[in-house]
Amino acid sequence: MNNLMTIICLSLCAVSSITAQEDSASDITVVITNFDNNQGKAYIALYNSEESFLKKGFESTLTKIENNSCSITFRDVPNGIYAISMFHDENDNNKMDTALFGIPKEDYGCSNNAKGFMGPPKWQDAKFQINNKSITQHIQL
Repeated sequence: MNNLMTIICLSLCAVSSITAQEDSASDITVVITNFDNNQGKAYIALYNSEESFLKKGFESTLTKIENNSCSITFRDVPNGIYAISMFHDENDNNKMDTALFGIPKEDYGCSNNAKGFMGPPKWQDAKFQINNKSITQHIQL
């Protein structure tokens, strides 16, 4: 009977260990380089679905630009598929300024350095996966 209880306990411990690994979270560090200047701030958003991409971020932040670059870390992000977008809010008005036909006046970028053609970058080009491992996304303007 003691052997049976030991086997059951060990099995439960193994299952809980596997479940804990599946539910773990990771960090996503975003490093952005080649800003034209240090004016204003960088607005950075993390998206967790194609439907919300470039609309409503899962998490977002503003950060200071120093030496024409910046970096931030989104902490404890659950495993999944994500994308990042950012723009240089050069005039500090908390929005991306656009010209005629919605063409951005301020620099912007996406994860995987995805670029848009005749429109904004696509989710398919910007998405990446995290799975129990912290990562760094480099965005070059």
